[in-house]
Amino acid sequence: MSKVVPMEKAVSMIRSGATVVTSGFLIAGTADGVIDAVSRSFDATGAPAGLTVMYAAGQGDKAGGQHERWAKKGLVTRWIGGHFGFCPKVVDMINNNEAEAYNLPLGVIVEMYRAMSRGEKYYITNVGLETFVDPRLEGGRLNAVTKEDIVKLVRLEGEEQLCYKLPKVDVAIIRATTADTNGNCTIEDEILPMDILSAAMAAKGCGGKVIVQVKHVVKADTIPSRQVAVPGIFVDAVVLAEQPEIHHRQCLDRFADPALAGACKVPAGALGTEPFGIKKFIGRRCAMELIPDAVVNLGAGIPEKVALVAEEEGLSDRIILTTESGLIGGIPSGGGSFGAGVNGWAELPEASQFDFYDGGGLDVTYLGLAECDRYGNVNVSHFGDTIAGCGGFINISQNTKNCVFCGTFTADGLRARAENGRLVILEEGKKKKFVSDVQQITFSGNYARKHHMNVMFITERAVFRLLPEGLTLTEIAPGVDLKTQILDQMGFQPRIAKNLKRMDRRVFEEGPMGIRQEILKRAAASGF
Repeated sequence: MSKVVPMEKAVSMIRSGATVVTSGFLIAGTADGVIDAVSRSFDATGAPAGLTVMYAAGQGDKAGGQHERWAKKGLVTRWIGGHFGFCPKVVDMINNNEAEAYNLPLGVIVEMYRAMSRGEKYYITNVGLETFVDPRLEGGRLNAVTKEDIVKLVRLEGEEQLCYKLPKVDVAIIRATTADTNGNCTIEDEILPMDILSAAMAAKGCGGKVIVQVKHVVKADTIPSRQVAVPGIFVDAVVLAEQPEIHHRQCLDRFADPALAGACKVPAGALGTEPFGIKKFIGRRCAMELIPDAVVNLGAGIPEKVALVAEEEGLSDRIILTTESGLIGGIPSGGGSFGAGVNGWAELPEASQFDFYDGGGLDVTYLGLAECDRYGNVNVSHFGDTIAGCGGFINISQNTKNCVFCGTFTADGLRARAENGRLVILEEGKKKKFVSDVQQITFSGNYARKHHMNVMFITERAVFRLLPEGLTLTEIAPGVDLKTQILDQMGFQPRIAKNLKRMDRRVFEEGPMGIRQEILKRAAASGF
């Protein structure tokens, strides 16, 4: 019997009060056609209503798609998500106390799916300790109406751990590219495996149903088994995307690109170059911390510039870049294709990638820097009414021994240029990023010190290290005044290293820095 059904029948499988998980990374792998159909059903009939919605990576486009469609009072009464930055309407719901809401680490959520597939009730991990997810702080709760503790602190053999309560999933809404009439699915046009299979198995482990949205349907038994990403035994309903150009885009900035699907390679140098300016200055100083043959993770934004500098300096062949979405090797994409990449060596499901990250597999990670305080805590997740969410930041930062946070020293209006190897601040940013206390702890300086992590903070004008005695200023840019342009622009007095150094002038000079051989020699001398 064919599992291909009309959209209306698939939507009828979602009962009011159900707990629903949705696959995807931004819009990649997100079944926007099914999400849209649920929204239209609610508008027309009032059902389904009262949903609990759980997802790992951010799922939205800031333009009304994906979970923005469900930002309606009564349709969703509880959100459990890894990231909210692409869903401003959902954030408004949360700030207006129109639904309960939790922000949990992306990697924890995909691991929770795996635990659900085994029929377990809890997932236990160190991830989130001493951050806002810890119940001694906020427990991941995002507003006043959210009362239930779904994260508990436990001790196992004398060590602190966090215990995450697993919901019972009623329906998983996932996306694939092609399905046969038996429900066997392939993902040839998707950017990566992501959490597609994990979400489906979470529902089946809870006795729930799985709805899959595809672009193509073929006859039963025509898909080679090696190509099946989601077996038909996990699928209850297959629906065709009614408007694939809207509801089944590969990622935000394109409908389908074979290079992003791993079907072909692109020429070397595809990254392009970064203009000579503040972001490049930061990326250059960060690249000087690279370790040859290191496995690296790059966060969004300024951390992406490290890859550009590495290629410009001839180092791209000596680092292995990875993404939290599952790419190993190759060149990660940014902007509207964030989460995708080209020329990859291999692809992993998100859950397997986070197994690797949580196990300390990364040699170094470069992550964003939105707020830092006197304790070395970092906030990238919550600023006043702006709820971005932590994404994979907590998993990655907490379990990587060499962690580099990078960003501008101030925000909102900062302008600077380089002159003769010196940094000239033309206009100071209106907002201080180094503050007395961060608004939310996404990274715990105290946890890092206890676990002997090597932590740096790199900006265009200053470099700090998190030492046992505290956050310490170790370098300043040539041309920058210590008092007026660093200390006076901070909300606290940092420790200042006795051997305070000037940043390398080459960071602020046109043309390649020529750091390849230096990094290789340094690594050889240290026995790496």
